[in-house]
Amino acid sequence: LSCRLRVTVQDVGQMRTEKTALEKQIRELQTDYAHLKSEKYRAVAKVQDTVQLLEEAKLQKSQALFGEKQKEEEIKKLKHEMSQLAEDSAARIRKAVDSVKKQYNMQISRLTEELSALQMECGEKQGQIERAIREKRAVEKELEKMYREDRGHESDNRKLEQLHQKYLLAEAAKGDLQLSLQTTRNKLKQLEMNSEEEKSRCQEVICKLQSILDSEREKSAFVSEQRLKLQQESEQLQKEMEGLRKLATEAQQKAKIKISTMEHEHAAKEHGYEARLQEMEDTNQKSTAELRRLLIAQQKATNRWKEETKSVTEATEARISKLK
Repeated sequence: LSCRLRVTVQDVGQMRTEKTALEKQIRELQTDYAHLKSEKYRAVAKVQDTVQLLEEAKLQKSQALFGEKQKEEEIKKLKHEMSQLAEDSAARIRKAVDSVKKQYNMQISRLTEELSALQMECGEKQGQIERAIREKRAVEKELEKMYREDRGHESDNRKLEQLHQKYLLAEAAKGDLQLSLQTTRNKLKQLEMNSEEEKSRCQEVICKLQSILDSEREKSAFVSEQRLKLQQESEQLQKEMEGLRKLATEAQQKAKIKISTMEHEHAAKEHGYEARLQEMEDTNQKSTAELRRLLIAQQKATNRWKEETKSVTEATEARISKLK
């Protein structure tokens, strides 16, 4: 009986040791499970952060696309306005230049016609003066001849008087023609001066218009340069947006792969820990049941040992009493 009791006590001690080890393993598994839950929460938080980053990236992408579209519309509108402005300016300047050229060409043509008419009139006057001078010289020669040949004849005196009158008329006509010629020359000179002044004014106006045209051309060139610059900026912006799209797509794909991998790893770890925990719980339940069975058996053995000891004691006491 004592041997059986010692064996039972040893079994109970061994079961207690195993129970302690199992409880320790259970605590470790609970710690691992808590750690797994913490990792799960962190993974979920990372997933949520990644999803939020993806949403922000999508929002930024949408905003960037909207900004790019708005920028392109502004560039198109600006290009149209600059082209329209350049065309309107060029048309307005061409119209003004053509109008001024036409006006001054008409004035120059009129002045040229007047100048030609005055030149012709001067030529006619000059011819008349030359004829008068020739007639005067002829009359002077004839008078001299008559003075030399026929000084005493009365008829010659009348003829001389006629020639003298003719000479005076020729001299008066010469004076009138010279005065008219001088007047015409003065008019011609004044007309030439006016023509030169008009030409100078026309040249100044043409120079001003040419300066305005050059300025408008420079503005048009500057506008073209700005348009080219804006076009280059638009192309650069499109390239940057394409790069951002690629980066966002790559980041989204990487995030999806990472999330899928993390979810898979987390599910595998969780499944493994749950399996181990279930196994430990099953083992613990079995050990507890076995320990309970052994304790019950120990209690029964102890009770039986007590009863047997009591019976032996009572028998021994009875035997001692009989011996007395």
